[in-house]
Amino acid sequence: MSDGVLQGVSDSRRFEAVLFDLDGTVIDTYNMILASFRKATKQVLGFTPPEDLMMDMVGIPLTEQMARISPEHADELVNVYRENNLRIHDEMVRAFPGTDAALASLSREGLRLAIVTSKRNSLAERGLKVFGFERYFELLIGADDTDVHKPNPAPLLLAADRLGIAATRCVYVGDSPYDMQAAVAAQMPAVAALWGMFTRQRLLDAGAEYLAPSMAELPAVLSVVGVVLT
Repeated sequence: MSDGVLQGVSDSRRFEAVLFDLDGTVIDTYNMILASFRKATKQVLGFTPPEDLMMDMVGIPLTEQMARISPEHADELVNVYRENNLRIHDEMVRAFPGTDAALASLSREGLRLAIVTSKRNSLAERGLKVFGFERYFELLIGADDTDVHKPNPAPLLLAADRLGIAATRCVYVGDSPYDMQAAVAAQMPAVAALWGMFTRQRLLDAGAEYLAPSMAELPAVLSVVGVVLT
């Protein structure tokens, strides 16, 4: 066993909490997000930007994404996007294979779990409730909770503070380069969710320290970090 794997009782664990991104990490929203982007840009701008351009921004707040696409039309783009997103949300959101079992496993270990997302709180809560995942998380930090957002570490640090746990005893799991950058800045191990929206290389370039191939394999990867009882 490596030095990072716990060999004793839970109170000697190196880490106490696992913080998760939401979109592309806990729930699969790729097709829903892309459909909403296409609807908004086509209706407001009269054309649809390339898919990779739109999806590359997932992980930062929607208002910032739309400002990058068209500053002068940002508000209208946001409104149309949100209207469509709400309409199609429940029918298009998906769960990644193995998510419920992985979260249950981490919970059984006595780990404290939280969501840290750039999504608005109400929609983030709705996404979790579609699959009943909200029962695993004691805290959700969303776009409504901080003035600055990922890749700034402020949301991650706020989550640690509200949990009453030192940031250095938390791990962050996410699928975007913004997640990895925020984790590094917060001095939390950055665990890349390779089942999400970004490539392995993008995540490594952004500072990923550990790579999780699937949600089902996440508990095993976290045991290497020093999180899970083995």
